Amino acid sequence: MSPFLLVPLIFLSAGFIQGLTGFGQALLAMPLLAFIMDIKLAVPLCTLCGMIVNINMTHRLRKNLERAKILPLIIGSIPGSIFGTMMLKEVNGDYIRLFLGILITSFSAYSLLAKPIKLNLSSKWGYFSGFLTGSIAAAVSAGGPPSIIYASIQGWSKDAIKATLVSFFLFSGTLAACGHLLSGLTTFYVFQLALASILPIYAGTYLGSKLSSRISDEFYRRIVMTLLVFMGLMLVFQNV
Repeated sequence: MSPFLLVPLIFLSAGFIQGLTGFGQALLAMPLLAFIMDIKLAVPLCTLCGMIVNINMTHRLRKNLERAKILPLIIGSIPGSIFGTMMLKEVNGDYIRLFLGILITSFSAYSLLAKPIKLNLSSKWGYFSGFLTGSIAAAVSAGGPPSIIYASIQGWSKDAIKATLVSFFLFSGTLAACGHLLSGLTTFYVFQLALASILPIYAGTYLGSKLSSRISDEFYRRIVMTLLVFMGLMLVFQNV
């Protein structure tokens, strides 16, 4: 089947997950894209489509976005990206990915079995989470979990969590897309596939957002933690 049919179908599903939870587009899309194209095409394509999803959701959730929630993450991610690039040169990325996978899986599994954790952390932890996200994203391309965990234990509503995450990922995705473009990874073919996926992405995001508005904050939290378990296990088994 043509990539111009398969790729839009993949991003229809990925958009649905992103609309439902505020994250997870790349978690679903990247493994599927890797089956049908070279990873050097899949990464910039997923980044571009992730930006499309997050632009849509940031606009949709703008009333729930608070500067005090997102700024620490953004500010922390900038030096984190620099540090992560340096760390990549010195440390085996497989070890970092394995440690991150074990940490995410353990925390998320515990959160599913235990009572909800609401710590109401200070904004200083937001800077730290942003730094970790930027560092891990630059080092091993899996930076989302620290910011997801930080947002999910703050006691915020699901719309506040989603608004903060999608806006933050829009910022970090824009930086990544600029890097891909300048390095030549984003080709005309990648742009064509991204354009073909715009409508399916919007449709999936819309459907996911509609379903999200019908579920409780507690059920939403369990969906987020379940996806984090899968994300962590994927990181672990990539290194086994």
